[in-house]
Amino acid sequence: MSASTTHSWTLTSSFSFLCFLTLLSGIKSDDLQILLRFKSAFQKSNSQLFNSWDSHNTLCTFAGIICNNKSFVTGIELSNQNLSGILPLDSICQLKSLEKLSLGFNSLYGNVMEDLRNCTRLKYLDLGNNVFTGPVPDLSPLTDLQYLYLNKSGFSGTFPWKSLGKLNGLVHLSLGDNSFEPTAEFPNELLSLTNLKLLYLSNCSLGGEIPARIGNLVELQNLELSDNNMTGELPKEIGKLTKLWQLELYNNRFTGKLPIGMRNLTNLENFDASTNYLEGDLSELKFLKNLVSLQLFENSFSGVIPAEFGEFRRLVNLSLYTNNLTGPLPLKLGSWAEFDFIDVSENFLTGPIPPDMCKRGTMKKLLMLQNNLTGEIPESYANCPTLLRFRVSKNSLTGKVPAGIWGLPAVNIIDIEFNQLEGPIASDIKTAKSLTQLFAGNNRLNGELPVEISEATSLVSVQLNDNHFFGKIPATFGELKHVGNLHFQNNMFSGSIPESLGSCLSLNDLNMANNSLSGQIPSSLGTLQSLNALNLSHNQLSGRIPITLASVRLSLLDLSHNWLAGRVPASLSIAAYNGSFAGNPGLCSSEINSFRRCPPNSGMSKDVRTLIICFAVGSAILLLALVWHNYLRKSEKDDYQDRSLKEESWDLKSFHVLTFTEEEILDSIKEENLIGKGGSGKVYRVPISNGKELAVKHIWNNLDSQFGRRKDRSSTTPMLRKSSGKSKEFDAEVQTLSSIRHVNVVKLYCSITSEDSSLLVYEYLPNGSLWDRLHCCRKNKLDWNSRHEIAVGAAKGLEYLHHGCGRPLIHRDVKSSNILLDEFLKPRIADFGLAKNVVHASKEGQSSTHVIAGTHGYIAPEYGYTYKVNEKSDVYSFGVVLMELVTGKRPIEPEFGENTDIVSWVYNNLNNRESVLNLVDSDIPEVLREDAIKVLKIAVLSTARLPEQRPTMRSVVQMLEEAEPCKLVGIIVTKDGATETMEGLDDKFHKIIT
Repeated sequence: MSASTTHSWTLTSSFSFLCFLTLLSGIKSDDLQILLRFKSAFQKSNSQLFNSWDSHNTLCTFAGIICNNKSFVTGIELSNQNLSGILPLDSICQLKSLEKLSLGFNSLYGNVMEDLRNCTRLKYLDLGNNVFTGPVPDLSPLTDLQYLYLNKSGFSGTFPWKSLGKLNGLVHLSLGDNSFEPTAEFPNELLSLTNLKLLYLSNCSLGGEIPARIGNLVELQNLELSDNNMTGELPKEIGKLTKLWQLELYNNRFTGKLPIGMRNLTNLENFDASTNYLEGDLSELKFLKNLVSLQLFENSFSGVIPAEFGEFRRLVNLSLYTNNLTGPLPLKLGSWAEFDFIDVSENFLTGPIPPDMCKRGTMKKLLMLQNNLTGEIPESYANCPTLLRFRVSKNSLTGKVPAGIWGLPAVNIIDIEFNQLEGPIASDIKTAKSLTQLFAGNNRLNGELPVEISEATSLVSVQLNDNHFFGKIPATFGELKHVGNLHFQNNMFSGSIPESLGSCLSLNDLNMANNSLSGQIPSSLGTLQSLNALNLSHNQLSGRIPITLASVRLSLLDLSHNWLAGRVPASLSIAAYNGSFAGNPGLCSSEINSFRRCPPNSGMSKDVRTLIICFAVGSAILLLALVWHNYLRKSEKDDYQDRSLKEESWDLKSFHVLTFTEEEILDSIKEENLIGKGGSGKVYRVPISNGKELAVKHIWNNLDSQFGRRKDRSSTTPMLRKSSGKSKEFDAEVQTLSSIRHVNVVKLYCSITSEDSSLLVYEYLPNGSLWDRLHCCRKNKLDWNSRHEIAVGAAKGLEYLHHGCGRPLIHRDVKSSNILLDEFLKPRIADFGLAKNVVHASKEGQSSTHVIAGTHGYIAPEYGYTYKVNEKSDVYSFGVVLMELVTGKRPIEPEFGENTDIVSWVYNNLNNRESVLNLVDSDIPEVLREDAIKVLKIAVLSTARLPEQRPTMRSVVQMLEEAEPCKLVGIIVTKDGATETMEGLDDKFHKIIT
């Protein structure tokens, strides 16, 4: 090659190299501009994150940016950075070398457009845990993808399953927790992805059976298909997935036995197939020695628990409750590892409790209620400081309760009732500072109660009924400030009832019947405004009935069969307490026909009679004066109200398009249009010019409490004192309803306010309230289908309040009279005068109010020991409404006898199939009673004593929708579609009821 040729080649090469460098510089410049556009889209949500994203810095130094050795952007890692905004995929996919895009756990929203198709070099894509909308775009161009995470991302619609068939390199595929369109069968496209190690498809509307070809995915280590609608038997080919360490199949409709071959899954650590319809024995699992967690509860498994489970060295969680298992528990169970919890309740297990499950001192929950276990409670659990729940009720356990059990420092529930246990409650209970619920009834426990029980200051429920306790009830019980119920009935207690119980301000249920108590009934019990039920029957109490009891709103009062004497207070001589005073021959009453009449002047001296007569005459004069005064006030008030409506200056605020005028409303507020009165005002039915009708609530702004007289300086005419402002009920109603748009919540058209009164204008619901339909003359027109539809609609209204608003709202007064019905019997939730925003309610805290919000019979039991409110209080009240719908009974009925209310009445009749069927309203045809019982079970779940055990309203809606005829419901119907026998239904729900 000549020198000139060489020189020419060198120049050409240099020029090409310079062009290449220029091209690289251009690409880097483009990457920078793309990242700066990305920054502008999200900077407002996290400005601190983007401090390093500056054009003066090298883009490879930007936070969350990954570059290759040529300084090209290959990755964006910004997961969990509080980013909020629309993802600019049109620019991001212009990053020519981008291989990783990780934006999970943020608040990204909007549609993910088809621009994603242009990110063809992506190997890793994580958009999970965001709030996108719309469908997932076609993914087939992303042929290099190995990791795809779209779980819980907000996507909906039909998933492009076919596009996955081309992504043969996928190793991790996570699509769960999205509301995709349901599939009729398992997507076959997934079965060709033979490199998959993780497949997460939980809660994404999958249907059909698991295909036998699942065995082709031999690299799978984690397979999760839970919370879907899958059916059929588990294929034996699952046994080919020998690398699995986790298999999650819970909450589906799988049937049949565990397939032969599961024994090959020797690497399996976590297996959960709970809440299905599986049957057969557990023998295939005895070879899985690496199991850490095994959960198979709520199935129909039978046979013995394999003895090999006692040799599993890594097992820490075992949950097998609600099956048909028999035989003993392996004695070495849980003794090898740091065992966490066991729940084998509601089976037919026999033999002793394994002694060493807390050997490592880590166990938190021991739940074995409702079996046939025998023997004593092992002493080892008295030295288990981590135990939170100890529940062994409804077995055949004997012997003394180890002293240390009573004093476990972390335990919040001790449940040993319905056994044959003996011995006293030890003074160790003073160290049980976390104990809230003590259930020890129906045993052979004896001795005197230790005074140290008052040092267990968190106690809310103490149930010691049906034992052999004796001696005096310690006065220190008055120190239990949070206690809500004390059940001491059917023992041998003696002495007097402590006056100090009047200090238990949260006490709502006190039962000391069938003891040997003497002395007088403490007057302090009448100061307990939370007291709802009082049963002191069958004792030796004497003296008079305290007049203070008349001030307490008691659903149950039973003082029968004592030695009480004197006059029954007139305010207690009502039909609701019929029979409450029987067996007290010393009592007299002028109101109760079955009692002897009280002598008019029995036992009174002349001076006392004279004093009473003078007092009566003075009272009559005062009463006449008050009547005349109130008459004058009413006249002035009515004159003022009439004048105010016509003359006041009004301010109208509309929340919908109005087809009426302010004058139409004002002119119609008159007596002939009055349809109801409430605590906060009057309600009128107002016809308007277009032929429709409205409902108008007229609220005087605290006028009744502000009413008074004063002299105007220029006149001698009495005038009304002006109100200080709108009522709290008005503010709550407007704040709540003005922004709500839901078909099952009553529509508020507008508010019209003046200085002294306010009008709320609603849609008019012609069919009145659900209370009217159930408990008044219209009852026969409400068939079961209508009741079910009303239940679903009202539940959806409450679901919207709890979950669909920007900030959750608590109604606080859910009851059948606040569920209104339109002309088609479609329900509307109404009356939001007590509604609270969850955020505001939580800020108020326990000391914010000592007034129980709601209506007697619907109030959740936690109001007895806390004034904090949350959504679960509404769930309880709605559960009461469901019971009304099923039984046709009011929340409080005299026929309930010793039961406090409808909830207690229902619970006490869940004994067998016949008693459950008898709960159903006789107006419901026999052919539909099984469907009504489905709803009754939902009501039982919703009225669980502990708030955390109640479902959310979202779950209630789902269960009600599934409770239609011929639909399978996990807790309602067996795998073959036949209704359960419901034998022992009270036991099945025991954990929730207590």
